[in-house]
Amino acid sequence: MPEITLISFGYFEKDLLESVAEVVKLEFRTSAMVREGHIDLSDYYDPGRRQYNGNTLLKHVDSLILPVTGKMLGLFNVDLFIPILTYIFGQAFLGGRTGIASLYRLNNECYGLSPDHHLMVERFKKEVIHELGHMFGLIHCRMQSCVMKSSTYVEDIDQKNHSLCPECRKWLGENTVEF
Repeated sequence: MPEITLISFGYFEKDLLESVAEVVKLEFRTSAMVREGHIDLSDYYDPGRRQYNGNTLLKHVDSLILPVTGKMLGLFNVDLFIPILTYIFGQAFLGGRTGIASLYRLNNECYGLSPDHHLMVERFKKEVIHELGHMFGLIHCRMQSCVMKSSTYVEDIDQKNHSLCPECRKWLGENTVEF
């Protein structure tokens, strides 16, 4: 299994990054390291939407020449969108080396609810694993509890585990190649 690098673009609590890296290591049974990256996000901001374009941001992260082997997931804390959707939690190139995930819409405060740090961290872990699953070639799963089930709303994320179902785990084991 290729190594995974989580690159934080912006401020994240050290404990949050460490807990995400740990669950990634366990789920994908490979090394997961955390690095810090820097991007001028103003190039990706759409003032009309007051959001950041996930498509162009993902392409930019993919174009970065970093000393990273394996898979690379950019971590952000900004409101992402793609033109056909109001917002996204993350995005990845299917079978590719790069993805992005954002903490922004995983906070209860976005929905007028009381803050719940633990719930936000759990959602972020699931979103990171979900996007990494796409990077390893997994498509959306129909099993309700599988982390690869599509999530339109945070409530969808809350209903999932942060692990792959047996079918997705089997597919991953049969189709993952070293690089």
